[in-house]
Amino acid sequence: MGLEKYRIDLPIDEIPTYWYNILADLPEPLPPPYDPDNGKRLELLKQVIPSEPLRLEFSTERFVKIPEEVLERYLQVGRPTPLIRAKRFEEYLNAPVRIYLKMEGYTYTGSHKINSALAWVYYALKDGAKFVTTETGAGQWGSAVALAAALFKVKAHIFMVRASYYAKPLRRYLMQMYGAEVHPSPSELTEFGRKLLRENPNHPGSLGIAITESAEYALKNGGKYVVGSVINADIMFKTIAGLEAKKQLELIGEDPDVMIGVVGGGSNWGGAFYPFIGEELRSGKVRRRYIAVGALEVPKVTRGVYKYDDPDTGRVLPQLKMYTIGADFVPPPIYAGGLRYHAVAPTLSYLMYKGYVEGRDYDQETVFKMAQIFAQVEGYVPAPETAHVLPVVKEIADEARRTGEKRVILISFSGHGLLDLGNYADVLGFEKA
Repeated sequence: MGLEKYRIDLPIDEIPTYWYNILADLPEPLPPPYDPDNGKRLELLKQVIPSEPLRLEFSTERFVKIPEEVLERYLQVGRPTPLIRAKRFEEYLNAPVRIYLKMEGYTYTGSHKINSALAWVYYALKDGAKFVTTETGAGQWGSAVALAAALFKVKAHIFMVRASYYAKPLRRYLMQMYGAEVHPSPSELTEFGRKLLRENPNHPGSLGIAITESAEYALKNGGKYVVGSVINADIMFKTIAGLEAKKQLELIGEDPDVMIGVVGGGSNWGGAFYPFIGEELRSGKVRRRYIAVGALEVPKVTRGVYKYDDPDTGRVLPQLKMYTIGADFVPPPIYAGGLRYHAVAPTLSYLMYKGYVEGRDYDQETVFKMAQIFAQVEGYVPAPETAHVLPVVKEIADEARRTGEKRVILISFSGHGLLDLGNYADVLGFEKA
């Protein structure tokens, strides 16, 4: 194998100029949002969400042109990202597998989240927003929105899940470095937050709560709420990663058999793999294995129920049909904060329900031990969320070793863990000063 197959860099002038919309290729229309409050929630959505993403949410246009202002900033923050072969990890697994990593941690904020944050903030400003709001768990989405807001010269208010606000101070500092105001959620800034704090002053928070607060604050103060995951428009904005990966694999003549990514709400997974599975849906036959991985402590991927549920705990947004463990679920304060959401994106849920995508959940201790092994053989420290793919890769490798069948694996390596080392230290028992 030539050295050019260890790291595949896409030339800047070959960066994709369109996003991909999977709604164009689903076998049937996606179940629509449901408003149990006679249209009040849909009206709220129209007021707080930027108008163009809301239009795109229901569009079946297959390819949507990326605005020049967004494309320029993609290049500024580190796109295109490299595709890297994990050769040392392959040797450690000792199996007939070739593993490729789409390295989204190479962006300036260290994760895939910036791919849609830039689009959201751009469209919010087109609507004349005074500021943008959003929720964040681990802080990766919040960091991305903070940077996007800085690059477009607008203020950002980030409602960070309270447990993560205190457990991940470095992410908070990064957001503040970019000029954002970061609020622990539940907060005193909204009616919903104040209500929860009266009931429990030590409430750990959840992404569902932070979503409600973000929407309420935007609505009452002239801002726009930008969505970090779950809805199709956000996933579509992130497909630049999958479209890049597709070109990079074609450059070296590789065709993956298995695709593995983690699921907080589903945007990382969909952004990386929808361009691949969409092509297969168009052909009429899905031959690859697609695996979605979650946290066992928040087992929506394996134990969720496919039904209409609220995307937010305050029940102010329209209900969506998705795999869910319930909007009232308060997850334990695990360190993979980005995986603590209670549900799976409607498009990904549909693909899971139809049997195109398999689900796996792994516990924190198993995942962190695998992350340490990976760091020692590859040199790259994955984000706690991203590390959840590693036990599944081992599972596929063990299977390939038993059967002797070669496997090519594509992983969405969604972020780095350099700001999460304190969390790794807690779980892995490193000595602290």
